[in-house]
Parts: sequence; C-alpha cells; structure tokens
Amino acid sequence: AWELVKRNNSFMRKKSGSTRRSGAVTFSVERGNLVSKSSYKYSGLASSKTIDISPTDDNRASLTLKTKKAGTSGKSGKASIALNKNFRRMERTIKSQATDNYYRPDLKSEALAKYSAVYRSNRIAKGVKKPVPVKKGRA
Repeated sequence: AWELVKRNNSFMRKKSGSTRRSGAVTFSVERGNLVSKSSYKYSGLASSKTIDISPTDDNRASLTLKTKKAGTSGKSGKASIALNKNFRRMERTIKSQATDNYYRPDLKSEALAKYSAVYRSNRIAKGVKKPVPVKKGRA
C-alpha cells in the first residue's frame, strides 16, 4: 500500500523548497500518523497497526489503535481509549498498549511525546497553566 501513496495522496502537505536539494519537507495529516511525517514507519494508511493520540472536544485526550478488522471495516476498525486520568497513569497506559503487548514498540517515544504535547495544550486550554510567552528578540 505504501508504494501507491508515498508520492502523492490527499493527506500530504509539502512545505518550502522547490527541489529535493533545497530542503523540501513533506508532512502528512492522516489519522494514525504520530509525528505528521510522510514516511512508511509513521504512515497511518500503509501500516496495519497504528497508534494515534488526539485531543478531544472536552480538553482531554484519546488513544486510538487499529484493530484486526480495520482492513475490511472503516470506522469500526479502530479501538479508542480515553486518556483522562493523571499524567503518570496515562503514560503507563500508553506504554502498556504500545510496547508491552508488542503492538508497536518502535513508536513508544513518539507516542509519549505526542501525549505530552496534547496534555500540555489541554492544561493551557482549561486555564490550569498559563501559555508560554513568545520571546520578542532584541529590544
């Protein structure tokens, strides 16, 4: 499947640079892609096992995994786990779902980094934490 979608698909976003040498970067916005990078390792389309951590409407997070019937059934081929407890407990949940049961151990650090970013943004949205001020540079 990767050979069909690696050059061009509807989720691809190409940024800066007109040639490969000048540093064009290709991002991907599909579900199941933890780092939004267009590569086989992180692809949510080509992989049979994917991990996705996304914010929900009520300023929480959810962990979504592909199930075995994902190839034949669209939306019902995903299992969603609510990440709404404290940070350490949810970190343990992500580790157990991704690595301890041999699902995708190669994506452990990426999944924890994504959850950390989502958790931080949710705390700012709830008003628990103040946003980090942007540095202006020299005055």
